[in-house]
Amino acid sequence: MLILSFMKIVVNKTEFLRGNVLIPSSKSHTIRAIIISSLANGVSKIENALISADTNAAIEACKNLGAKIIISGNNLEVKGFNKTPENSNKSLNMANSGTSLNLILGVVSLGEFEIIIDGDDSLRTRPVAPLLDALNQLGAKGKSILDNGRPPVKIMGKIKGGKTKVDGISSQFVSSLLISTPLCENDTEIEVFNINEKPYIEITVRWLKEQNIKFQYKKDFSWFKVYGRQTYKSFDKKIPADWSSAAFPIIAGVITNSDIFIEGLDINDVQGDKAIVKHLEKMGAHITIEKNGIRIKGGLLKGAQIDLNATPDALPAMAIAGCFAEGETKLYNVAHARIKETDRIKVMTEELKKMGADIEELEDGLIIKKSLLKGTKVNGHYDHRVVMALSLAGLIAEGETEIDTSESINVTFPGYIEMMQKIGAKINII
Repeated sequence: MLILSFMKIVVNKTEFLRGNVLIPSSKSHTIRAIIISSLANGVSKIENALISADTNAAIEACKNLGAKIIISGNNLEVKGFNKTPENSNKSLNMANSGTSLNLILGVVSLGEFEIIIDGDDSLRTRPVAPLLDALNQLGAKGKSILDNGRPPVKIMGKIKGGKTKVDGISSQFVSSLLISTPLCENDTEIEVFNINEKPYIEITVRWLKEQNIKFQYKKDFSWFKVYGRQTYKSFDKKIPADWSSAAFPIIAGVITNSDIFIEGLDINDVQGDKAIVKHLEKMGAHITIEKNGIRIKGGLLKGAQIDLNATPDALPAMAIAGCFAEGETKLYNVAHARIKETDRIKVMTEELKKMGADIEELEDGLIIKKSLLKGTKVNGHYDHRVVMALSLAGLIAEGETEIDTSESINVTFPGYIEMMQKIGAKINII
């Protein structure tokens, strides 16, 4: 697996893709597994974990808070610190991982020490004020050091439980509270407004149920009651494949004359991004669910109106499907895509226009018409999903497409380039 610090990739038009693809493990499940096993009493074994820049951020943070973590290939052995994190370091660097940042904010709030949590330039653009406000209502003392509602953050626990209210513009804020509050000394009621990304909350709910955590909630996730004085237990678990990462080879298959089998995907998993299958089928894609994965065959696509509220990470890749589809495609109800690693609505509009795309930026999404793309130099904006989406654009563009900041792929999909080369994509590192 090739990992470079500074990397550009070049993509040339590719007509045929053939072969089998193995998708990396779920980032969402892996980070939750690392954090819950660290909070647990005993030793947990996590099989088939995603080892990437984002998950490494969670691993290093939990080690600094007292967990003992051994990495062996794609497997982890975690000895937890049993509810109470230790202050072994005065600061934590969460690199580029928004998920790790938000979930760790809840973890450190369980301790009685002051700590600074920071990250790279991209992470410093991510809003955390709604989560800090919610934790502060439960007894924490957290603030943005630059007073802009973003990292770096200084925070001190200990949260006690009680009543709190949180903006659900990011599901990670809700998940952070749900994971930390069972360990409070008192019960906690959480009111959630402006709910987005419900499938990611569902992933957390599923983890709590597996741990036999006692809580009540409304089906729309607008209210939770979490009982205090509970304990996480050690576990053995195999992490499923990542549907968010699968979006890229899936769309590569539907926009080229291809026959690709994608291994390891579980259509019954709670990951929201499995909806990519329904989104593309709505556009006329040929996708078959088989026993051990899904088969993708290329063909004509037609434009459609697609609500991406539950699946904001799919926006960059779906924008490329829109460029390929006949007619007009509208991606909507996904304003929260603006608060990811980049403002993905704005960035995808800017970069695809460089390639000749007929694309319009909406407040909450994109309108894209069938476009004959032309290769050129584009900026990946240090956003792994933007880089991979632009590589898909390069597959159908005339000429050569050069994408910078491509090292960001390593955040979630370190083997992406080799995987695409294996199935015939004309993509190379320069």
